[in-house]
Amino acid sequence: MENKKHRLGVSEVNLVARHLKLTDVDTQRIAPALGEIDEIYGMDKVSFDESTQVLNVAYDASRTCIDCIEEILSKYHVEVSHDWWTRFKEGHYRFVDQNVKDNAVHVPFSCHKIPPHK
Repeated sequence: MENKKHRLGVSEVNLVARHLKLTDVDTQRIAPALGEIDEIYGMDKVSFDESTQVLNVAYDASRTCIDCIEEILSKYHVEVSHDWWTRFKEGHYRFVDQNVKDNAVHVPFSCHKIPPHK
């Protein structure tokens, strides 16, 4: 079994990878935005491919979500593409992020559990 090293606050069980297409990216704006995104607790990796204009992130979805990343991008006036495929993926990413967050705090029920004594 391979032992993978992740950053502090990142659990491999809750690790997700996201790819967002950005529009009209100015390199002077994207660099500080990437730096701030990289500092988010639970963020594992951040990269930007200039040739395809795609932001690649990997993070622990029980600690952060796609909305936090988009909030930082908008702070630096970096826009996520408005095409239908990117919007579809954003909706799916939000759904999965919320599921991971909900499942991380869920305590499973078992009918075989001994009831607590009073």
